[in-house]
Formats: sequence, structure tokens, C-alpha cells
Amino acid sequence: MPNFALSFAAAYTYNTFKIVCLIVVFLFKSLPAEHYFKNIRMRILQLVSEKSWRGGEQQVAYLIDELQKLNVTSHVACRRNTPFEAYCIKKGIPHIALGFRNEFDLQTALKIKAYCRQHNIDLVHAHSGHSHAISVWAHLLGNKIPIVLSRRVDNPVKNNLLSGYKYNYPGIARVVCVSDKIKEVVSRSLKNPEITTTVYSGIDLGRFTNCKNSRKLHTEFNLPDSQLIVGNISAISPHKDYYTFVDTAEQVLKQRTDITFFIIGDGPERAAIESYIANKSLTEQIILTGFRNDVPELMCELDAMLITSETEGLGTTILDAFAAGTPVVATAAGGIPELVQDGYTGMLAPVKSPEQIAGKLLEVLQSPDLRGTIVKNAGAKVLLYAKEQTALKTLSVYKEILQSR
Repeated sequence: MPNFALSFAAAYTYNTFKIVCLIVVFLFKSLPAEHYFKNIRMRILQLVSEKSWRGGEQQVAYLIDELQKLNVTSHVACRRNTPFEAYCIKKGIPHIALGFRNEFDLQTALKIKAYCRQHNIDLVHAHSGHSHAISVWAHLLGNKIPIVLSRRVDNPVKNNLLSGYKYNYPGIARVVCVSDKIKEVVSRSLKNPEITTTVYSGIDLGRFTNCKNSRKLHTEFNLPDSQLIVGNISAISPHKDYYTFVDTAEQVLKQRTDITFFIIGDGPERAAIESYIANKSLTEQIILTGFRNDVPELMCELDAMLITSETEGLGTTILDAFAAGTPVVATAAGGIPELVQDGYTGMLAPVKSPEQIAGKLLEVLQSPDLRGTIVKNAGAKVLLYAKEQTALKTLSVYKEILQSR
């Protein structure tokens, strides 16, 4: 009798256990996968290896801030003694400052591996070519955490063994591209192009909520009230092609003298561009301001934004101009045509074509109706490119990877 009782109890317990398991499986299959991530605190390690603070670093900062609101904790591995390390300290962001000396810095890779284990990191998100290489080394050294790679430049992947290996490394779960153009370019070099996805860069629309023309540049540089201002706000680097900017200004100034051009920013080519301007005797018509921290105020004063880039991932400065109500004249480089539709949200011209660009700029300056149409349509389009949207779409990528595991 005791044996029968034990057998009955065991069978009852086993059958009860099976029923409970079936109920759990049914619930798991019937509820959306997002339900199970709702109360889980995701931990992402953002790799920021650059020395300076430019558009890419601003995008990472926006992403960290918005992910925090979505119950995601971002840790950061950044280069020592850089603006991003200072940003992490100021904001209280958990971080580790490392050497990032080169793409073969195994010491940095090992420290990233140790940090990931110590803090139970779920995903590693690399935001540049340099950090991409380090993330691969860390994975090879035992950091078996999926890698997300952001790609912000539209130049093709280098045709060599190292680049081919890096981009096709099996530890990379997704390549997040900031425009469809970049996605198209990168996909050509991937054995599995389906891992690419587009998540557009976003901006802080709140910076331009009360955009007013304070005439700050007019006052600071003693310009007549009637003088028009055309400018670009970006780093003075090779891919921005400021030589074409200067050549375009030269073409415009042959027809109108009531325009002053501004190059707002700094960068490695500043001295060369200043010399180029001086050789054309245009130092009074083309002014370089250096780096400024009052971009929204200056943007609202521009009569037009002139972008002459040779290559461009997307161009968040264009989005800033859209938000500020400043008409954009740009070259059809990289992902720019995804933002600037000629005659609708801006004016578009071929790369390295000063005469055609000048013609488009003069159209905008001389036609109030065209300007009004462009500003209105661009203002509607920019609403789709808020930093909040970028974070939501990036989080969807993170969730998709973790759910697949």
C-alpha cells in the first residue's frame, strides 16, 4: 500500500508538472516577444574610439540619453582624455577609458572583454571603424557577446583581406547604416548582406523650437542689415569639399555682391582652405569663424545652407537646417538625396559642380515662393528624424538580436 501511494503521488506530481509546463509554453507563444523585454534592464556597451567630438559622437550621446528613457543602460568604452570621456564623467555614465591606440590594440580588447563580464553586458555596439576592429579582437579573445556595428560613411569598404574579414566576421549580428545609400554600399562587401539595416540619424528638434534671427553674425562681423548670409556648419575636413564651397561662392559673387559666405567650424583643412580663399582674393566675402557652440542661433540667421560634400553618410546638419527653417542647397553625395529632394525639400546639384550649385543657390535666394515651398516641406520631413525615433529603431535592432538568441 505504501508503494502504491508513492507511485500515485509521483504520477500526480509528474502530470501536474506537465500541465504547468504546457500552460507556460502556451502563454509564451501567445504573448508578443516584446512583453518579455518590457521589464528587463538591457545593458549595452557603446564603443567610442574617436579623439574628437563630431557628428558621430553627438549621435552616440543622443542614443545613450534616449535609451536611458527606454529602460536601457548604456555603458561606454571610450578613448582616454577625450571630449567623450569628459561627457561621460559630467553625465555620470558608467564607463571605462582606454587607449584605443590602433586597430591591433589587444590590451584595449582584453579590457573590454573583462568589462563586459564584470557588468554582464548584453551587446557591444561599435560606432567607428577603429572601435569595429577592437570589438572583433575582443570577440576573438573570448568576449562572446554579439556585436552591432554602426556605419556612417558612404565610401566603399576597403578591398583588402583585413577589411573583408572585419566586415564578414561572424560575431557581427547587425550592421546599422545611417542611410539607404550606405546600406547599399556596405552590402556589396558582405557575404550575408541581410544583416544590414537602415536607422537614420536623428536630431534634437527642441534646439530649434524658438528659432529666431538674432542678427548675431551681422553684428559680430559688422555686416549691413541688407547683407544676405550663406553658410555651412561642419568640420573642415576633406570629404566636405570646401574647395567647391569656395568655388561656388566665387561664381555667385560674380552676379551678386550683397552676399557674405560663412564657414562655421574647424578641422584639419582649415589652413589650406584659408590659403585657397586668400589666393582668390575673397577673404572679405568668405569668413571662417572657427568652432562655435551657438549653432542653433547662427543657423536661424542663415539665408541658405550651402553643403558641397564629396561624400556624406546622411548629413545631420541638413536636418538642423530643416528644423530651423533654413533652405538647403546641397550636392547629391551619399545619403543626402534621401533628405534633399530637388525643388521640394531643398535644391540638389552634382558633386564638384560649382556653376550648377551656384545656379541652384541663386534660385533660392531670388525666389521667395520657391524658398517658402522648400522650407515648408523640409519642416514636415524633419519630424521623421527626431533623436527619439533613432533610439526606438536602434532598440528594435537590439531586441531582435537578443530574441534570436
